Amino acid sequence: MYDVFGLGNAIVDTELRVDESFLSDQDIAKGHMTLVDTPRMHDLLEALEGQPRVRSSGGSAANTIVALQSLGYSTGYGCKVANDETGRFFLEHMAECGVDINTSAATTDNHSGQCLILITSDAERTMNTDLGISAALSQSDINFERLAGAKYFYAEGYLSASPDSAAAVRACRDAGRETGVATAISLSDPSMVEIFRDQLTDMMGNGVDLIFCNEEEALTWAKTDRVDLAVAELKDISPEVYVTLGARGSIAVTNGNAQEAGGYEAKAVDTTGAGDIYAGTCLAARLSGAEPVAAARFANFCAAELVSHYGARLTNADDYLALKEKFTG
Repeated sequence: MYDVFGLGNAIVDTELRVDESFLSDQDIAKGHMTLVDTPRMHDLLEALEGQPRVRSSGGSAANTIVALQSLGYSTGYGCKVANDETGRFFLEHMAECGVDINTSAATTDNHSGQCLILITSDAERTMNTDLGISAALSQSDINFERLAGAKYFYAEGYLSASPDSAAAVRACRDAGRETGVATAISLSDPSMVEIFRDQLTDMMGNGVDLIFCNEEEALTWAKTDRVDLAVAELKDISPEVYVTLGARGSIAVTNGNAQEAGGYEAKAVDTTGAGDIYAGTCLAARLSGAEPVAAARFANFCAAELVSHYGARLTNADDYLALKEKFTG
């Protein structure tokens, strides 16, 4: 029985630091996630040949699930990888984190997903993602028996980019509703809201239990420049909504009541994964019985800690556990 069953893309992240000029020379939209094909990924990697890099298993929901597992909660993760070096690396790395992976390396000529994360001097992260076989994630890849025993089902909004993956989220949401599993969805990126809005809407259906998003995603969803109007629209979809505001903290909405949770001072060097650890630590706090605004404060603290380090995750489970010891409320 899991505390949280996650569903998301299986991606191996490669992080590099670049100048602003590299983004402009390569015509890359700064601060967003862009889906690219395999030839484009090859060209980008070739252009960055010889640059120092850090490699890890990744994907938005995977980062969230690792945070939960590291904090002592039981987790499962549904995903899809190919039988290649990238896929094997992903599975081995997630297993080392203690996550129960609900997949096996597929025997196929396809390739596993990877994401090139480019970090500029202002700590902003720009992502180029080749989903590979992860885009083929579907209902047939899901262990619904294991999902039925979870307390929460968590899915990343990036799955809206694939019709099959979006349908898989919908199927998990519906199955979870029958067995009392609460559904949490992240909007993931403004580009998902803009380009794949219909599929993202379909994923959420007639409502979910929790929504995680950042300010830009919320404003894009509501097609407004006012956060209060965005919150009003999102709370019609879910009784519990969390909107992150960067260094300013976040907003926790419960049953129509919005409360601001202040941020924590941090010297940001890399914002990659900030939203992912926010979602994971917020869910962890809720599982432990914390009220939404208290959970939001803890999640703000954890996100501030993460952005002061390079990488989308903390180094090991002890680092996540240390967050609870350091947090004073």
